Amino acid sequence: MNATRKRPRVLAAVVGLAALLAACGSSSGGGSGSAANTLNGGGSSFQKNFDEAVIAAYADRNSDVTVNYAASSSGTGKSALQTKTIDWAGSDSLPKPDELSSYQGGKLLYFPTVAAPITVSYNLSSVKTLKLSDHTLAEIFALKIKKWNDAAIAKDNPGVDLPSTSITVARRADASGTTSNFTKFLEAVDPTDWTLGHGDTVDWASLPGTTQGGTKNGGVAQIVTGTEGAVGYVALADATGSGLQTAQIENRAGKFVAPTVEGAAAAVAGAKLSPDLSYDPINAPGASAYPVTSPTWILVYENQASHGTGTALKDFLSFVYSDGEGMAKAAGYAPLPSALISKATAQLSKLQIPA
Repeated sequence: MNATRKRPRVLAAVVGLAALLAACGSSSGGGSGSAANTLNGGGSSFQKNFDEAVIAAYADRNSDVTVNYAASSSGTGKSALQTKTIDWAGSDSLPKPDELSSYQGGKLLYFPTVAAPITVSYNLSSVKTLKLSDHTLAEIFALKIKKWNDAAIAKDNPGVDLPSTSITVARRADASGTTSNFTKFLEAVDPTDWTLGHGDTVDWASLPGTTQGGTKNGGVAQIVTGTEGAVGYVALADATGSGLQTAQIENRAGKFVAPTVEGAAAAVAGAKLSPDLSYDPINAPGASAYPVTSPTWILVYENQASHGTGTALKDFLSFVYSDGEGMAKAAGYAPLPSALISKATAQLSKLQIPA
């Protein structure tokens, strides 16, 4: 980027998706007039705390562009980008190959931003420390383990006085990248007990019992907070913000690891990077790697619809990879390794911006 060019200013706004889409109307996605000075984004609730911090910091240093991000779910964000209703989508899962042709703006570029643990949060007032092996975790979410004092959980926690409280499984009700990555872990470690595969949605209703669904990571956190005996998968930032108890999970090396930013960074370091900047830190190798670590991306069209929107988007992404990465830890996320940041920054040159 030319350092002497006047950089746009961002007025941060995190709004409800319905309100954002209503405001965008047919003019978003690089339309003419004031929309060319607006970047409308939406999607993943997993990445929202990072996005909010970056957008606010960008607003303090730049002018003339409004950046909106509506935290809802990865599925909603990808759907809105498909129809060019928004300019960029936040997502913790990438489109499947057979879905790419449905994106009306053509080829997509994937810009990874940060990573963070998906915690296994629980509500047991008498249990301050909890360890769960990978197989035990799969059996819990497959509804095969019904009580907290089950022999499998007791084996993972010798000497811990486990209550006979019934287990309530809390999960996402919306199409979620958090669900995709969490179920990917269950499928990887125990496909015998976990038979629902993985995806933004899975068929929870086919399990031999009932679960409780909440929208966004915050909705799952709320169920866990309000239900003694509940367990659910929640982004670290939301679990921390809600004051939830979190379990240590057995990783690929057989170590029980707490959900921390450092554990997520170790998982990312052990993951293989593809040329399109996709990567999978789920169940990555390494003694200190947290096994249920989620990546997250900003998805954009390679061919931008207008000069104004394309230029502003490139500038905003440049900020994400400079000052933004330094804000990750404080927001509850692991910053990307420097080598990955370099590749993502280089990919900015692929953005095709009309003159």
